[in-house]
Amino acid sequence: MDVYWDASALVKRYASETGTPFANAVFANVVLTQMMCLSIGTGEIISAFVRKRNAGLIDHEVFVQALVEFRAEVIDSAEFRVVATTDDLIFASHPLIERYSLNATDAVVLRSALDAANVARASGHDLILLTADDRLLRAARQEGITVFNPEADAITRLTAALAG
Repeated sequence: MDVYWDASALVKRYASETGTPFANAVFANVVLTQMMCLSIGTGEIISAFVRKRNAGLIDHEVFVQALVEFRAEVIDSAEFRVVATTDDLIFASHPLIERYSLNATDAVVLRSALDAANVARASGHDLILLTADDRLLRAARQEGITVFNPEADAITRLTAALAG
């Protein structure tokens, strides 16, 4: 099973908040080579760390540690797949903006996840999209992608999906 992370879900791995145990369970049960996120999402995650630091929700040490761990597991990892945000991908996402009233980044995430799901299915397995964004979650479901919200879904449901 491939796991596609939206920034709203992946940030929970590195900054303690609602959904952090769920994100940690994914990392405990899925190998890095089966995980991916959109390249522009990496910037969104760093921005979330900065916002948390600036708002006083995390101190400087936690901020630095989150950046170090995120870079090691995702950005600098030879195993975790960071999907390029190309012009072709952006243009291909435009119909999804209109169809589901998505913002531009969520439409690109969905288009990329749909493409990744097609590749996974051609190889005999499937893809799970993780997002805490309700609109993206609904749109992905309508497009036939299995979706989990780390803030709302039970870890037991995730482990059952990973095992099945």
